[in-house]
Amino acid sequence: MGAEVKKARRVTSIDVAEAAGVSQSTVSRALSGCDSITEATRSRVIEAARKLQYRVNEHAARLRRGSTGTLAVIVIGRAGAAPGAINPFHYKLLGAVCAEASARGLDALVSFQCDPAQFYHDYIESGQADGIILIGTTVNTPAWDFHAPLLERANVSSWASPFDKEVEIRSDNASAARIAVERLARAGHRAVTFVGQPTGDQPQFGERYRGMVAAAEDAGLAHDCIVPPSNATRAEEGRAAIQAMMASGKPMDALFFACDAQALGGLGALAEAGCDVPGAVGVIGFDGVEGGAHSNPPLTTIEPDFAQAARLLVERSLSGEEPEEGEGGTARAPVRLVERASVSS
Repeated sequence: MGAEVKKARRVTSIDVAEAAGVSQSTVSRALSGCDSITEATRSRVIEAARKLQYRVNEHAARLRRGSTGTLAVIVIGRAGAAPGAINPFHYKLLGAVCAEASARGLDALVSFQCDPAQFYHDYIESGQADGIILIGTTVNTPAWDFHAPLLERANVSSWASPFDKEVEIRSDNASAARIAVERLARAGHRAVTFVGQPTGDQPQFGERYRGMVAAAEDAGLAHDCIVPPSNATRAEEGRAAIQAMMASGKPMDALFFACDAQALGGLGALAEAGCDVPGAVGVIGFDGVEGGAHSNPPLTTIEPDFAQAARLLVERSLSGEEPEEGEGGTARAPVRLVERASVSS
């Protein structure tokens, strides 16, 4: 057997202190930017640290300062689903949250939770994170019931939880519905049907429905609603809703879907039936998911400002204060129309 290779000893702040001729506490203060250290001493410590290739244990330093420098992001998926089956909207929001955390010098600790064996939320108590952000599907009732106590805490934020009473972050759904209806009216449509659940476990859908009704009445458009049957995915719900609508013989003029996933399923059903979109039927979704750019035809949609949504979520989870107030005490992310080809120009 060859000679045993000795593991190199890790350089510590004590080694830096000896090399710089100062105390260990002076090394800590100098490297943390403390104002009480002279520039000459700081330079001597930095040079000693450089020569010894000393690296500050940032995690330990943050804990000493009473902060982990980390946000925990819990992404709730459908029961039994793999992480890859998470709604693309939530992946996009997750990316925006991670980017916002990074811009603030923070780490993001991401957990995908679908089934009870995965449920966990003691990140703050265990010293792993300073705050918690919850996002994900509202149809996983056991997951939201498990995490519900978190939503009463000041250092926790959520995106569109199923609990209407809680302070949280949401899209400006009333504005979104008005933008959609006004766009459909400009295309010459005289009746709009909302495809989605106006009540239930997704309060945002209800807000979009009520916003559509108000906007349609203001514009002099007829309005209706079709509730998709519950299905394994939102896309299947949208497909089933359109199939049921066509089977009933109900006329279709313009469709405003509660979310893009349902709209993409609905577009598939319309294509299979040979329905001309946007010639005969105008279609608008909500979410701004990338897949809508590649549907046939490409899906016109309302997109929330993901960067602003992420900023609100991060600020809420860090500040310990209530977010900027909007309707019902809920902070709202602004929205915009993404023009594609599913509505006539």
